[in-house]
Amino acid sequence: MTITATRSNRPLRAVLATAALLTALVLLVACGGDATADESDDGEATTPAAATLAISAAWIKTAESGMSAVFVTLTNPGDADVAIVSAQCELSAVELHEVTMVDGEMKMREKDGGFVIAGQSSHQLEPGGDHLMLMDIDRPIQAGDEITVSLILDTDETITFTAVAKDFAGGNEEYEHDESGH
Repeated sequence: MTITATRSNRPLRAVLATAALLTALVLLVACGGDATADESDDGEATTPAAATLAISAAWIKTAESGMSAVFVTLTNPGDADVAIVSAQCELSAVELHEVTMVDGEMKMREKDGGFVIAGQSSHQLEPGGDHLMLMDIDRPIQAGDEITVSLILDTDETITFTAVAKDFAGGNEEYEHDESGH
């Protein structure tokens, strides 16, 4: 009888041990987190904006002196809006510009508030539209040159990319001067 009882408890012990192991694995998986995302105070996973803003087709207009412009496609696959508030370049100061109708004429001017790339969308910086304006470049930009540009987000994050210089005859809109003539 003792032998029979021992034999009947072995399968029960095996089942209990397996159940305990499976419970431990389920709890381990359920409590694990995504190693690439930060967790906010409300428990929702958040991803830094720089990681969600993709840069593609970046190029810069060739120029001997004066001004030039950087054009690029900015894609935000995340859900939160991403705002670019300023930019930097190795060649000169950079302003965020738009081309808009002013007094019946298309004019280029500094863009108040920067560029906002809505979640799940793209924003094109292009000739005749929004762009990065390089002011008073310190050396000529020739076709094929690779120029480093950095975008500064409203979160103080920086995204750096390389724009390749190419010849382009367009994009010569009149610049809207402010009251001081700048």
